[in-house]
Amino acid sequence: MTKHIGILTSGGDSPGLNAAIRGVGKAALDRKMHVLGFRDGFRGLMENRAVELDSANLSGILTVGGTILGTSREKPHKMTVAGKVRDMTDAIVANYRANQLDCLVCLGGGGTQKNALRLKQAGLNVVTLPKTIDNDVAETDITFGFDTALGIATDAIDRLHSTAHSHHRIIVVEIMGHRAGWLALGAGIAGGADVVLVPEIPYRVESVADAIKKRKRGGKPFSIVAVAEGALTVAEHEALLAAPPAAKGKKSKAGIEVREMVYADRTIQLAQQLEALTDLEARITILGHLQRGGTPSAADRILATRLGTAAVDLIQAGQHGVMVAARGEATVPVALEEVAGRIKTVPVDHPWVTSARQVGTNFGD
Repeated sequence: MTKHIGILTSGGDSPGLNAAIRGVGKAALDRKMHVLGFRDGFRGLMENRAVELDSANLSGILTVGGTILGTSREKPHKMTVAGKVRDMTDAIVANYRANQLDCLVCLGGGGTQKNALRLKQAGLNVVTLPKTIDNDVAETDITFGFDTALGIATDAIDRLHSTAHSHHRIIVVEIMGHRAGWLALGAGIAGGADVVLVPEIPYRVESVADAIKKRKRGGKPFSIVAVAEGALTVAEHEALLAAPPAAKGKKSKAGIEVREMVYADRTIQLAQQLEALTDLEARITILGHLQRGGTPSAADRILATRLGTAAVDLIQAGQHGVMVAARGEATVPVALEEVAGRIKTVPVDHPWVTSARQVGTNFGD
């Protein structure tokens, strides 16, 4: 029997989304499946805005950044409709049934995994693929989008070395990564940053300044500091841990206030503090969304294709309620319950951290 499958992309855009859509779509068409794409994430499914993904629509998208389907951060159970936040899960279930879908494939990061689990609990057959430049989705070795962003961030650090050296400056480079330091750590190592600051290792500004002054005494009056956007000082980390439980939840009012207090203008403050402590000029480069755009790397195209075709294998076998995880060169189905709500952070004794320390990288601890 011909299977009907739906595809949507949710959360932030990421290199490799189109490659994954193509992988799912072409593999499904090869098995005589009918494929629908839903525009703008879960909202598009709620509003039943679908487009048929045939060979013509899937052609030429492998190398294209972004997502041909569009994306949004809307959640099935918290969706703004007519100015009010409502639970639209029932509408999504109804459209799933109306389109005679046998399975819905959701491409996204941590939030998408949680929303897919909610739809599974509502009775839908769901398979997810792990997408994010942060590389923080649990139970998978790597997420597609990470390799491309890593290359972009590394290239930026490479380019900043010359201006740092020429002007005898400290260049502070803010790198994305939310609450996980994979991107800043990887780019810092690959780009030869002198200091790498990640959320998993709280830092002391004085320790960073001492490392920079030591380089200056050794005849190197410039330094590159790669800092993850979620990096915290020891004092900030302790303050966050001491906050009331309600304040630690990102979505509570108190939680938003605490996190805004901790994260606001952190990179600017760090640069100002380093200037005062080292007597060197400091300049800031915030890479921001530059890291998420553009053509996906070869590695991300291959990974997205592997995960996409593996998803179709699972659907054909009648397996759902899982995320397709990358494990070495294999793909493994992992129950959504084991993924949703979890974050893969950098272990403080990870080989990348160990190697970085051995080549003299300072972590501010």
